[in-house]
Amino acid sequence: MLKYLIRRLVTGILAIIAAMAIVMLLIYSLMDRDLVFSKDPMFTRQTSNTRYVYMYSKWEEYGYLDYVPYTEWLQELANKGEIDEETRSAAAAFGRTPEEDSDIVKEYAARFVEEYESQGYSILRRDADLLGGRLAAGGAQIFFAHQDIPLFERLLTYLGNLITVDSIHYSEREDPTGGVEDPGVTFTLHDPAYGGKKFAPAIMGNGTEYKYLLYFSNKFPFIHQNIATIRLGASYSVNKGVDVFETMSRPQGAYVLSDTTFPTGLQEQAADDLHTARYSPNSLAAGGDFLQARFTDNYTNVGTVKQSFSKLGFSFVIGIIATFAAYLLGVPLGIAMALKKDKLFDKLGTMYIIFISAVPSLAYIFMFRAIGDVVFGLPTTFDLEKGSKLMYVLPIASLALPQVAGTMKWLRRYMIDQMNSDYVKFARSGGLTEGEIFRKHILKNAAIPIFSGIPGAIIFAMTGSIMTERIYAVPGAGGLLTDAIAAYDNGVIVGMTLFYATLSVVSMILGDVMMTVVDPRISFTEKAR
Repeated sequence: MLKYLIRRLVTGILAIIAAMAIVMLLIYSLMDRDLVFSKDPMFTRQTSNTRYVYMYSKWEEYGYLDYVPYTEWLQELANKGEIDEETRSAAAAFGRTPEEDSDIVKEYAARFVEEYESQGYSILRRDADLLGGRLAAGGAQIFFAHQDIPLFERLLTYLGNLITVDSIHYSEREDPTGGVEDPGVTFTLHDPAYGGKKFAPAIMGNGTEYKYLLYFSNKFPFIHQNIATIRLGASYSVNKGVDVFETMSRPQGAYVLSDTTFPTGLQEQAADDLHTARYSPNSLAAGGDFLQARFTDNYTNVGTVKQSFSKLGFSFVIGIIATFAAYLLGVPLGIAMALKKDKLFDKLGTMYIIFISAVPSLAYIFMFRAIGDVVFGLPTTFDLEKGSKLMYVLPIASLALPQVAGTMKWLRRYMIDQMNSDYVKFARSGGLTEGEIFRKHILKNAAIPIFSGIPGAIIFAMTGSIMTERIYAVPGAGGLLTDAIAAYDNGVIVGMTLFYATLSVVSMILGDVMMTVVDPRISFTEKAR
């Protein structure tokens, strides 16, 4: 079993990598990269040569290419000590046209071209844009090298940055002024975030990215850590500059105020979550009296406590409840259809199955939405401020009812197959009652593939919630993906692809495990096969 699971896991990882490669190929190579500016108001303000500079710098930021301005290359030479400041300044003063370049500019420009063309870069130099003999708006001459990042390199870089481990030297990399004094890790039994009086063990860092590396709280999952952090890639439009996983896991809704003891000892009602404190260079001095009254160092970047779930939380809650409801309804209905084969109940159930299968999902979701609104007066959109539990009803119903149809269909089919099996006829001839045959044989065997599909059904509910979340304005992970697609936010698209692909692989492995639990006769060992 263990060997099978390891092999299954390796195969799953390879499938995830393949899916990531295909998505990256589609969005970075086959899709028109100009589309990323379709909702960028700054792009429309750029004119003439400045538009080229803006485009290529953004494409570098978004992961399309490597962009090297000539002036930055000169500055790098100066930083290495290869040229002095006077030479750098003279070489940077390239003319409006190549013909107007000075001798020193021509020398270094030729070196720049030779160096980067030998590495496969393309060189772009545009003359100054003149209007009436004067420099037009945004028309300053430009000179830079650029090269598309190969797919394999992009994929390796992404996977290499997927998990980052905090380090006591993090501040030294982020803060050129000196970081922090005496970097290291300390253990405390009395968490300062609780005023230092409550017994609450915590591991705290100094010089690390996060102040709290490990801590306990009264909120699920109760033990929290910032030692290893998942990085799915930064968004550049939907939630600009914030990592996709952080966007999905961040609480939402109204602020929750509570008695808070800040590191200086100041106590006040605040929504600050001190356990999320992150290092921010020079933030204490720049924050003025407000921050200095509360914090003692540059760990001033803190999140806030909010009343509602994160995007992941909403998707998980809705998906799990929908799956539970689907099995709660679908299993008994499927059994009843099998027992009453070809009778009125079976025909009505078949009609429902055909309806769900034939009608586009968007159509019946809107139908459920209309019925829920007009007939039952249920909320049709999420309102985090009100926080009514009734707003969950329609999204859960829209996800559960298709799963009910699927459970009914397959359980009916499996049960009828079992009813017509030779072992059932043998059991009847052996004197077993119909009830015993049904409970001990037919239902037990027919239920094996149904229950083994529970993990996959949960995943389906969450991945299938993309459309449902959009229609009901659910602030979940599915809506994040649709927003990213609409805004051509490639960072979020890639991150969400990895997230959903991982969930799919996990569901398949858990399904196999569930199958062996339900039916001990099933084994995945080589010997058993």
